[in-house]
Amino acid sequence: MALTEMARDAERERIARHVLDLVKERGSEVPWTVAMAESGLTRARFEALFVDYDDLFDAVAQTWLAPQLAVMEEVLSSSLPPQRKMFEFFRRRFVIAQGRFREDPQFFTVLCEMGAANFERVRSYVDLADHYLCELIAEAQAEGFFAGLEIDEALSLINQMISNYTLPDALIYLGDKLTEAKLARIVDTMFIGLSGEAGADAAGLNTLKVAS
Repeated sequence: MALTEMARDAERERIARHVLDLVKERGSEVPWTVAMAESGLTRARFEALFVDYDDLFDAVAQTWLAPQLAVMEEVLSSSLPPQRKMFEFFRRRFVIAQGRFREDPQFFTVLCEMGAANFERVRSYVDLADHYLCELIAEAQAEGFFAGLEIDEALSLINQMISNYTLPDALIYLGDKLTEAKLARIVDTMFIGLSGEAGADAAGLNTLKVAS
């Protein structure tokens, strides 16, 4: 009997969570054949749910990243002031990643390696986060922040300034050196000084020149 869309989605999520459990248990990425054998489903049923390994990886990534997507959307729809909204956009995702890392560093590291090896499969999540960030930048610019910068330019600058709090791998190398308090200071600094303008209203900006 064919599955309804809701039932199919629920079954895909169940298998994806089981694959995450297997990765945690074995300490390595789980091959397609192993995922199928451990699923408790017939080959035909499994292949009806997942076209290939990439499709299975998509389901695993979606399940793992669901909490981050939820908090981004929650922050985006909030009525917080621009500075706080930007901070929460990064802080809430960082707290999730930090908690996961502290709970099981080895499992977290394996998942980071899986993400790096299958980056094209997770690129859409990175692009979505950038899309949401562009919306926050536009809201902030409407209130006078990031003056004189194109949205794409502000996006690039902010991503580079904040990357240690958005790239999961940074937790592996920096650990407890990354804190919410430091993140708050970085966001404050961005709002105080990140501008494309010069003059009295942007005192202290653009004083360092890169030699051509």
